[in-house]
Amino acid sequence: MSKVIGILAGSLRKESFSKKVGKTLLDFAPEGFKFKLIDLSEIPLYNQDFDDHNEVPDAVTKFRTEMANVDGVIFVTPEYNRSVPAVLKNAIDVGSRPYGKSVWDKKPAAIFSNSPGNLSAFGANHHLRQSLVFLNMPTMQQPEVYIAHVNDLFDEEGNMKEGGTKDFIKKAVESYIVWFNKNAE
Repeated sequence: MSKVIGILAGSLRKESFSKKVGKTLLDFAPEGFKFKLIDLSEIPLYNQDFDDHNEVPDAVTKFRTEMANVDGVIFVTPEYNRSVPAVLKNAIDVGSRPYGKSVWDKKPAAIFSNSPGNLSAFGANHHLRQSLVFLNMPTMQQPEVYIAHVNDLFDEEGNMKEGGTKDFIKKAVESYIVWFNKNAE
């Protein structure tokens, strides 16, 4: 049975670079693994009343079930105002509730941050790491994956161009699989 790795892209934009990176990762799933891009677009903003009053929206239930059935997670995030985009933070919050029933617990994670600029979403990468520590997700430390100038990496069809960055991302996925195998329960 294949291990399933959920890929969460922290952007809703149709031409999102994070989604394009996520789609590129699908091709790098090794034998025995299935990579799955998880849609975050239908998840409403988390409200504890959903759980307190047993009025959980279908989209929340669907997301929680989907995440409960993955074995690990690769987060692909841009940076908004030196932090994680709201859609990604919301998904993390939705999956962490109700208290004591987090879908994230002990799932090996990796963070691939990206930006059209030079800083490669460094701030978002490190803010996300703080949340993952609290969620008890062992997170790959090396290699750190910061993808600069992401806007130059794709052809007109949205496919990642061959070259050093694509090779680095492939090696980072290989490192994540090693990390996953050491940390999966």
